[in-house]
Amino acid sequence: MIAAILLLARQVHLPAVMDIARPDLKKKKMRQYAMWAGVAAVLLAVAVVAVSRLKPAAPTVDKSTIWPDTVKRADLPREDSIELIPAQTDATVVRIIALPGAKVTPDTVVMDLSDPQLDQQLLSAQSALKGAQADYKSLQATLNSTLMDKKIAAAQVNAAYTTDQRQAETDQQLNKLGVVSGIVASASKNTADQLTAQKRLAEEQLDVNQKAIEVQLSSAQTKVEQAKAQLDLYQKQTEQLHVRAGISGVLAQLPIPLQVGQHVTAGTSVAKVIQLDKLKAALQIAETQARDIQIGQPASIDTHNGIIPGHVSRIDPSVLNGTVTVDVALDGPLPPGARPDLSVDGTINLAELKDVLQVGRPALGNENSTLSLFKEDPDGKGAVRVPVKVGRASVNAIQVIEGLNVGDVVILSDMSREDAVDRIRLE
Repeated sequence: MIAAILLLARQVHLPAVMDIARPDLKKKKMRQYAMWAGVAAVLLAVAVVAVSRLKPAAPTVDKSTIWPDTVKRADLPREDSIELIPAQTDATVVRIIALPGAKVTPDTVVMDLSDPQLDQQLLSAQSALKGAQADYKSLQATLNSTLMDKKIAAAQVNAAYTTDQRQAETDQQLNKLGVVSGIVASASKNTADQLTAQKRLAEEQLDVNQKAIEVQLSSAQTKVEQAKAQLDLYQKQTEQLHVRAGISGVLAQLPIPLQVGQHVTAGTSVAKVIQLDKLKAALQIAETQARDIQIGQPASIDTHNGIIPGHVSRIDPSVLNGTVTVDVALDGPLPPGARPDLSVDGTINLAELKDVLQVGRPALGNENSTLSLFKEDPDGKGAVRVPVKVGRASVNAIQVIEGLNVGDVVILSDMSREDAVDRIRLE
């Protein structure tokens, strides 16, 4: 027991006996601490500088919101008889006989209109014509009666002239033979001379009277013709209240359909007929793309049930809402189901570039310029901005001159919100 206690005492006091002071060791540790602190400070400074020089992390873009396209090599096409029947008078629709889509002939009545005022004008015109005709006949009878009196008077003067002329000649002969005196012969000659003057005046008066009659009858006839023309106008307008197609074709829908009981003013279109064999396509082309379009250029019209070849027949000189209307005459037969006012897609071939590098036309960017596009990484998880030089363009494709290769996938949608970065992540 005592031996055990002594041994424990030795074990307890042994460290105290071996604890020897070492000043040099303490200095060495201090130097090591200082060295490690310096190294840490340098590393920290390097890290701060490195971090400060790092670019911001690439922003993330939802891949479902972008519009990518793959660069490819192919041929690049450079794209780029209606009768309206107006109301002749203010009228009211009383009956609609033919509906839009119905086939019609020139004599097909498509609608009935009513105009009570026109009915009254027609009756008045009929009465006016009858009155003018009656006035003409009455004037003609009066003038003919007066002319007849003048003719009778002229005939009497002419008869007296003839008789007195013969008597004067006879008295002259008898005077020469001494049968009658010179006084008698001279009196006969004076009477004959007077009747000669009366005959001349009667003839002139008759001629003047005949010309006056012609003038008066012509004036009366003019009134008759005016009344007849007015009546013809009202009769034509009355007939046109039965609206006829006028041509063979298909009845088309008006922009604002008419209803029974609706009042329309003169000049308002009440029906529209289109000849199916004379349909054309009216394309709305962006003003910037219409500058190179020329009359006669080939085109194709997609009716969504077949494609019809055609050619440019007219270019509207005006610009409406940034677009130009280009008419395309159809050169091929219409496919089944083709009808007026059908929505179609059209392509006008301005030129064709063979075997060129091309990609879909970006949302932003013009032809013959340098565009800034995002090209996707091979793994599709990111995209980097690259400059792309482009050439000629069509509506939905553009020629690539520099900056892309076959197989590259680029983003065509508007990426202007990412103008501040050169790289994006796609998720």
